[in-house]
Amino acid sequence: MSSTIVSPAAPKIDFKAIQQLMAPTMKQVDQKIIQELNSDVVLINQIGLHIINSGGKRLRPMLVALSAYASGYEGEDHTTLAAVIEFIHTATLLHDDVVDESDMRRGDETANAIWGNAASVLVGDFLHSRSFEMMVSIKNMRVMEILSHATNAIAEGEVLQLLNVNNPDTNEAQYIEVIKRKTAKLFEAGTRLGAVLADSDALTEQALAAYGLHLGNAFQIMDDMLDYTADETELGKNLGDDLAEGKPTLPLIHAMHHGTEKQAHFIKETIQQGNRAAYPDVLSIIQSAGSLDYTAKFADMEAQKAINNLSSLPNSDYKTAMEQLALFAIQRGY
Repeated sequence: MSSTIVSPAAPKIDFKAIQQLMAPTMKQVDQKIIQELNSDVVLINQIGLHIINSGGKRLRPMLVALSAYASGYEGEDHTTLAAVIEFIHTATLLHDDVVDESDMRRGDETANAIWGNAASVLVGDFLHSRSFEMMVSIKNMRVMEILSHATNAIAEGEVLQLLNVNNPDTNEAQYIEVIKRKTAKLFEAGTRLGAVLADSDALTEQALAAYGLHLGNAFQIMDDMLDYTADETELGKNLGDDLAEGKPTLPLIHAMHHGTEKQAHFIKETIQQGNRAAYPDVLSIIQSAGSLDYTAKFADMEAQKAINNLSSLPNSDYKTAMEQLALFAIQRGY
């Protein structure tokens, strides 16, 4: 991976140390997930457990708990809301893989590759509806408001992304709007929920929400960059998937505006055709145009914005972990 992704002053983050800090809580969250996945429809259990147990980082549910702890919360509802966030995320993965016709995620076959598109979509719907059952149990209208708004924004983001597929005229602002809705809004909802559970003041709630939004942006920008810089085995999916799907991500958008006219024309044609075979040539172009450096710096700025929004929180191991997660988002290779 390019050495420009992280500034020289940034410490290398040990994600396992953060996982260790949160291990007792995440064990409770996993138990809640398994409990709520239970259905007398066997296929729902099979597909749900397949994707839940497929080795994800659990960042989103972890952030619910971290933001709650960092805000001084001492109750138990964060466990349920962390599971809700993971269910919503899992539902979007099931639907995404069908839309994108993906056959690999996190190094394993996708659910749609095993059970088919119809089953994946329907189980995704089940996870959405179960998540709303769970959030109702919290009996907090503010929680319902946050999560219903987030799920609506995610759906809009998915449709916006679909409109941009094979469209080389997609600009940077449109790209950012897609990732904000598609990815960052769920991060934002998770960190806002932690503040709401702790009855934090409006400024603290907004600061934690902004942390989540910028962290989500950084995370997705890095995801899009890793499609051109990662080790395929470590990443757990096929390199060039975004290119094959005709997605105009930030490295491509930048290269079209900063490469030669010939290079820009080649990338535009590749996006229109969704041509995976062009991957080596496209990679060479985005490297020569400085597009990977630009993308890395963009992600770094988003991570720093996230960290800056934590400044008003009292010092704690949980605040430190949240700062480290923002750095991990831009250092990771998977």
